[in-house]
Amino acid sequence: MNTVTLGIASHDAMTQSFAAAMRGEEQGQFISFDTPELLFQTLTETRWNLLRVMIGAGPLSIRAVARRLDRDVKRVHEDVTALLNCGVLERHESGSIVFPYDAIHVDFTLRAMAA
Repeated sequence: MNTVTLGIASHDAMTQSFAAAMRGEEQGQFISFDTPELLFQTLTETRWNLLRVMIGAGPLSIRAVARRLDRDVKRVHEDVTALLNCGVLERHESGSIVFPYDAIHVDFTLRAMAA
């Protein structure tokens, strides 16, 4: 199964992961957000629903995604653009959009703020 992990990682953590990858250590498929707020701002409820209908569907046009969601094409286009910009969706060689994973795993730890 091709699973992507969405998580929160600081710049330092990403640098460490990059260094490990350069040493040949498997890192898996990971898309990182700087803060939990940014993750939740980007992955809204409507965008989660969009991803849900795209998992395992292969390349789709924005119009086809809008039909599956019973939503306005313009609004779906806005959501697709946001997900393309953060790397969650990809453009297929045909020009369609694709979610290239079979599953999503979300992983982050929330800690108390420093006083």
